[in-house]
Amino acid sequence: MTGTKRTCSKGHVYVKGSDCPTCPVCEQLKKQKDGWMASLSAPARRALTNKHITSLKQLSSFSEREILQLHGIGPASIPLLRAALQEEQLTFKK
Repeated sequence: MTGTKRTCSKGHVYVKGSDCPTCPVCEQLKKQKDGWMASLSAPARRALTNKHITSLKQLSSFSEREILQLHGIGPASIPLLRAALQEEQLTFKK
């Protein structure tokens, strides 16, 4: 693999082929093992947490269109989010 060798602020050494500053080791450590965000991709989880959406109740105050506009959320995330909301008898804002 070609790329640049980097060290994150926590001391993890990794190689990146892009200019993305995200440490893959830190991301793996942050990955939730259970809960509604566990099935989402790392970019989708980051997009939601960067928008301070950390609960399904908070998520339900946004429309699907608003969530899709977040960088890191793709169309594949919506069915997962919709299912998580339905389990709690919640929906996206209309």
